[in-house]
Amino acid sequence: MEVGMKRTHLPLNGLRVLDAAARHLSFTRAADELAVTPAAVGQQIRALEDLLGVILFRRTSKGLELTDEAAAGLDAVREGFLRFEEGVQAIQAGQSSHVYTIACPRDFFAAWLSVRLAAFRGDSPHLRFSLVGGEGDVDFTEANLDLAVRWSEGPGDLEGIPLGPSGTLVVAAPGVGEDAPWIAWPGDPLGETETAGDSPRDVHISVGDAGTAISAASAGLGKARVPRLLGEAAVANGRVVALGAPEEGRRGYWLVAPLPQWRQKKVKALISALQRQDILGE
Repeated sequence: MEVGMKRTHLPLNGLRVLDAAARHLSFTRAADELAVTPAAVGQQIRALEDLLGVILFRRTSKGLELTDEAAAGLDAVREGFLRFEEGVQAIQAGQSSHVYTIACPRDFFAAWLSVRLAAFRGDSPHLRFSLVGGEGDVDFTEANLDLAVRWSEGPGDLEGIPLGPSGTLVVAAPGVGEDAPWIAWPGDPLGETETAGDSPRDVHISVGDAGTAISAASAGLGKARVPRLLGEAAVANGRVVALGAPEEGRRGYWLVAPLPQWRQKKVKALISALQRQDILGE
């Protein structure tokens, strides 16, 4: 690329495709990320190569390989896109610094997050919250989110912190024994077709989420294996009792966001408030 290329001539879309293809070393996976066809990715890369006058990728017996020329500029390209994202966030901050848009499973919000947001807002009554459903992975760009809560094994490719302990807890109404039937829900580590111990699980009812499973258990419909965080909260308020000790597990609730959102002043303020409540990473 010639020195001093005008900003209006920078091939931003081609550079975005280059970044995705370099991370995946696959035009197909880059296309999936960018919601285009692999042929479109190939066309963008060839157009960028023609413009820059260098070869960016080579096909080898091991697959796609980044050339030295492409690798030399990749860090700067990625840093540039990160700065673009931060710039957009800064532009938006003036209008949205008091508004938090959070994707969160409804049962988690009702049982755990709502009271903590209320405490946070108690110190700053001007704050506003917009909650959207977050039972699965969410697109931060499309939903214009600040943060999301996920029941997962970690933050994945996002920035994140654990909200309390991972693992599960089996709960039931007082007086319900170990031989009670199971209450199944989609996130249960043991699905309806799995086994508990040496025999198939006796599932009498299936519900939509962990919060409903706890409600069903408190009504005496059986026992439920639920996220430890929600189970312990339900035990603490007397809705259910624990059948045994918490069970180790890789899944827990995580507060996550892409790096640009994570760096926002308002996001840092919320995280700091949660930390003051001594509820993170227990």
